[in-house]
Amino acid sequence: MRICHVITRLIVGGAQENTLLTCRELHARGHHVTLLAGPQTGPEGSMHLDAETGGHDVRIVDSLRREVNPWRDWIALARLRDILGQLNPDIVHTHSSKAGILARLAARDVGVPVIVHTIHGMSFNRTQSLPARWLYTCLERYCADFTHRFICVADAMTEQAVAAGVAPADRFVTIRSGIEITRFDAELYDGRTVRARLGLPIDAVVVATIARLAPNKGYEQLIAAVQLAAAIDPRLRFLWIGDGPSRPHYQRRLEELGLGDCVDFVGLVRPEQIPELLAASDMLAHASLWEGLPRAAVQALLMGRPVACFDTDGSREVVADHQTGRLVPMGDVNLLAKAICDLAADARQRTAMGRAGRQLCLQQFDYRAMVDGIENVYFEVGGDRLRPPSIGRGDR
Repeated sequence: MRICHVITRLIVGGAQENTLLTCRELHARGHHVTLLAGPQTGPEGSMHLDAETGGHDVRIVDSLRREVNPWRDWIALARLRDILGQLNPDIVHTHSSKAGILARLAARDVGVPVIVHTIHGMSFNRTQSLPARWLYTCLERYCADFTHRFICVADAMTEQAVAAGVAPADRFVTIRSGIEITRFDAELYDGRTVRARLGLPIDAVVVATIARLAPNKGYEQLIAAVQLAAAIDPRLRFLWIGDGPSRPHYQRRLEELGLGDCVDFVGLVRPEQIPELLAASDMLAHASLWEGLPRAAVQALLMGRPVACFDTDGSREVVADHQTGRLVPMGDVNLLAKAICDLAADARQRTAMGRAGRQLCLQQFDYRAMVDGIENVYFEVGGDRLRPPSIGRGDR
């Protein structure tokens, strides 16, 4: 098949990792894959090199940017029409809000037979202003008329989209966001060595957080929880993995609260470094206010580390309260701090929850199973025209 994936930016992030794994594996299976992306990166890091080494074609669309700009967005739409007209793909598969709208419009305009959109997180959500939510809801409803199938990374995304009137439930399918699970095995890493390198005490209880240092990732709430938890258990050390525009603000706030010594900023790291940092940790704290299904939680559970997080969007589909971690009401910093302290106080509980979480995630998050599901969607929607010819006995 000729397949074109489109995403707004190739920053370091869950949607981007998902998309690049999909493109790479589809290419390995013999399909002709092209990835279209905007040029923007940022303090979150870039995955452009990862894209270029996946074996598939990559094209940068300079006018495709995250910020809303009617004139530039119109140019991006025209450029996407031109490229898709040249490529003549069987399938256009879009990701993220901006690319999801513009590329689906372009695909419809040039007559692409199959249009698929993955919802990694709702384009309209609780963190936006009411006008922005209204605009994105209207755009999603409009584009749904010519979207043949929606792939959601969590059942919660389907529920929210159907409730908002985007499309009926039978147009949605849940396919978990795949991960290279063989890299996430605690037996492969020496957590003590990593702790020593980071200057973390061997007897500390280390709480990792993996998220962009940016608004809506819940750091304001997490800082409040850190203040409460550190006052209860002085062994706690917090390891913040990632970077972003709000880092200076958070560092100042921690210093003002006298918490600078118990929070370590690792900064931006390559995705392949995440497993060893989790190996040096005892649990993950995830406080994001808007998420499809938290990829960081899956990564931590694959490493056998339980998760304390807010009950938001798809979180409960991997973080089962008192089974694979602790799930607390959205925004409740007191209960988040208590969950962290409870896990810190009971190593046996952490081990049991981590083991249960690893088994769950091994079953559901292998990226090869993800691509199996995506291929099946393509064949189901495209019908016989996209299926490979059957091989008869005489041809074997």
